Amino acid sequence: MDMKVLVVGGGGREHAITRALSCNSGVRIFSVMARKNPGIARLAERVLLEKETNIPKIIRFATENGLDAAVIGPEAPLEAGIVDRLEAAGIPCVGPTRAAARIETDKAFCRRLMERHGIAGCPEYRVYHDPEEARRFIEAYDGDLAVKPIGLTGGKGVRVMGEHVDAAGAVEYVRQIGGEVVLEERLLGEEFTLQAFVDGKHLVPMPLVQDHKRAYEGDVGPNTGGMGSYSLPDHMLPFVSRADYEKALRIMEDTVAAMQDEGTPYRGILYGQFMNTRDGPKVIEFNARFGDPEAMNVLSLLESDFSEIVRHIIGGDLAPSHVRFAHKATVCKYLVPEGYPEAPMAREPLTLGDYGDALLYYANVEERDGTLYTQTSRTLAFVGRGETLDEAEAIAEKAASSVSGRVFHRRDIGTRELLEKRCQHMKEIA
Repeated sequence: MDMKVLVVGGGGREHAITRALSCNSGVRIFSVMARKNPGIARLAERVLLEKETNIPKIIRFATENGLDAAVIGPEAPLEAGIVDRLEAAGIPCVGPTRAAARIETDKAFCRRLMERHGIAGCPEYRVYHDPEEARRFIEAYDGDLAVKPIGLTGGKGVRVMGEHVDAAGAVEYVRQIGGEVVLEERLLGEEFTLQAFVDGKHLVPMPLVQDHKRAYEGDVGPNTGGMGSYSLPDHMLPFVSRADYEKALRIMEDTVAAMQDEGTPYRGILYGQFMNTRDGPKVIEFNARFGDPEAMNVLSLLESDFSEIVRHIIGGDLAPSHVRFAHKATVCKYLVPEGYPEAPMAREPLTLGDYGDALLYYANVEERDGTLYTQTSRTLAFVGRGETLDEAEAIAEKAASSVSGRVFHRRDIGTRELLEKRCQHMKEIA
C-alpha cells in the first residue's frame, strides 16, 4: 500500500530520515525545507522550498498532495505548533504537539515536570526570570553551575562554569540573555544519548550514541551543533553499565508516563541526553526529535521498515517487535567550513572524492551547476558501518578525507584512543 510521507526539514538529520523512508517500497516522499538539500531533493517526489515554520503554506502543500503522515525533523516547527495544525488538517505526525514539545523548548518546564513526578536523574536546579536574582544565586553558590537559557538555542546556548566561563562570565551571560535562565549543578562524567520511538504510551529504545560537541580534535575549542558521533555493535557504550542503561531507560519511560498523566501525551522521537556520573545517569536535557548527528548513526542501522514504525507510532500500538537495528558499529564524521563555528567560510566549492562504502548525508550545502558549495553550518556527513568500531571509523575517515575544499573534520571521532580516554575518565570519576 502506498504511503505519502512529508519530511519537514532540510539538514543531515532529515536526509537520514528521508533515506530510511526511501528504503521501503511503496513510500512516496514529499519534502518541505528552507534550503534545497541535494540529497533529500533526489529522493523526494515533490519539494516545497519554504521556511519550516511557515505553517499555513506547509498545510496547503500537505493537503493539496493528499499526504498520509508527516515526520518532523527540527525543533523550530515543533515549537511553532506544526503538529497541532497538521493533525487538525487530518495528517497524523511523528512529532509532539506544541505543548508536549515543551520538554525541549522550555527547560524550566522540563525540570519542573521531573520534580513534580519524582523522576530520577534530575540535577539540582533553580529557575530565574530576573538577572539580579540569578546573579545573587551564582555569587553565593559553592561550586560550578551550568547556565541554560530557558528557550531554544540550537544546541549552542549552554555555558558551563569551569569549562566555558567563570562566575563573573556566568553573570555577564545571564544579563546578555535577559535573565530567563535555568541554573543547574554542573554534572561531571561522560555524556551519552539514548533516543527512542514513542507512541504516547509505549517507548522503544534505539542504540546508544556518543556525540562530540567541541570543534577540534582532543575535545577542545568552541561548542558546535555536533562534529560527529559513534555507536557500537552491541548498541551499548563501554562506560555505561547495564544498570546505568536500565536507569536511563526508566527515566525516559517515567517521563513519557508523566506527560500522559498531565494530558499532553508525547508522540514521536524522544532524545535523552544523559551525563553518566558517579551516582548514575543524570538528565542534561531532553530533545523532542532525533539528534543531529545521532540520527545518522541509528537510522543507518535500521533494518525494519521505517514507514511501518511511523504507522505504529501514529496508531498508538508500537511494540519492540516493530523495531530492529543491525548489530554493527557506526562512526559519523561531519565536514564543516573553515572558521566554523564562529566565522564559517561560506560559498566555497567542495569536491567529493571516492568515498567508498560510507553513507553520505548532505546537510547545509548548496548545489549549483553540479558543484557543491559550503554554507554557514555543517556541510556533509559520512557514516561508516562496520563489524567493529575500528572498521567503521576507517570507512568514515577515508570518506571524509576524500573531500577537497575549505572544510575540516575531526579525525579522532570513533578512534580507539578517544574511546579509551572516555573509559579512563569514567573510571577516574567513579
